[in-house]
Amino acid sequence: MTVPSGRPGRAAAGAAGYDAVLLAGFGGPEGPDDVMPFLRNVTRGRGVPDERLAEVAEHYLALGGISPINAQNRALREHLEAALRSRGIDVPVLWGNRNWSPYLSDAVREVHAGGRRSLLAVATSAYSSYSSCRQYREDFAAALVDTDLLGALRIDKLRPYYDHPGFLAPFAEGLTVALGEAADAGLPTDRVRIVFTTHSIPLAMADASGTDADGRLYVEQHRAACAEVVRLVGLVGTDRGGGAACDAGPAWQLAYQSRSGSPQIPWLEPDIGDVISGAAASGAQGVIVVPIGFISDHVEVIWDLDTEAAAVAAEHDLWFRRVPTPGVHPDFVAALADLVAERLTKEADPIASTTGLPARPGCCPAGCCRPRAVRPTTAGADSAADWRDVDVDPGLLAGSGIAGTVRV
Repeated sequence: MTVPSGRPGRAAAGAAGYDAVLLAGFGGPEGPDDVMPFLRNVTRGRGVPDERLAEVAEHYLALGGISPINAQNRALREHLEAALRSRGIDVPVLWGNRNWSPYLSDAVREVHAGGRRSLLAVATSAYSSYSSCRQYREDFAAALVDTDLLGALRIDKLRPYYDHPGFLAPFAEGLTVALGEAADAGLPTDRVRIVFTTHSIPLAMADASGTDADGRLYVEQHRAACAEVVRLVGLVGTDRGGGAACDAGPAWQLAYQSRSGSPQIPWLEPDIGDVISGAAASGAQGVIVVPIGFISDHVEVIWDLDTEAAAVAAEHDLWFRRVPTPGVHPDFVAALADLVAERLTKEADPIASTTGLPARPGCCPAGCCRPRAVRPTTAGADSAADWRDVDVDPGLLAGSGIAGTVRV
């Protein structure tokens, strides 16, 4: 691979010099005709047959072929820009996607045409793993190459924010409401199972999340977030795992959903449907689902939880509630604004983690969430080394703030 020569630009700004914010999303179809092309984008290179994609397409088509994630990201972009402006931070917030229009390359071209040269990206995922963090850093590198702006534009990334109180508070608020509704419905507290859920990923990806020194961060961060929400709600129930009897207060556990790909590849378990069935078998009368792994109510929340998980609960005659995701909850928007302001203004005291795990650094450490096939990245302590198979002028990497040494 050879990178274009790039165009000279102003020197890349430092941590306190970002002049735009980039909201980096997954993307989603805007109409029925977009559904299959979108799904092919999502699964490109993975050998998923159209027959399997057609099954997933039905979930989108049941919602009119329009993914709610797009409207949600537009709203988040507007709310975040307004929140920053209210703090005296007058920078534009742009939106670009990995898998559908507007693509990240579109946003990069737009911001450069407007005279901006240093972007701070906010991924619409709160956790550490290849797909939820590092792949976005690969997307940023690809966008710089695709637009011929390597060396002329810098793209850094906000750290994972699963542990920020403003991300967790909406979940705690929703869980409190749901517990109250369960009590109003006459359900004994010890017969209510709380199920936190997130997107399943391959075990190999989960094992590689973080670095060799702190591996399996994807699972550990979710468990830490769940425990903090339980604490915020004032519950004393503990994580008992699958199948334990609900006999000493609300039991809670972490489950997984939305797995895809080859059935021969092991993914994180237990599946939420199995957990709900197990809860019924162990004497539960109701289940509260908390989508701790998601920031908004997109298709994998609306279909996999509000439709499929709710149907499993109904089969077992279980009372069912699903807690809302943060969306544009004021606490969540303020949390993102806090973290952006921390990077833009280079405040002396970084925002601390509210969980038992330390806050992640602003720049991903060396080897973080490294896949088997290494691709070019930005926003990592060793990102320059990720370009080792690319014919690229090291000066262009430096011009885009891509740190580290290029390995030969």
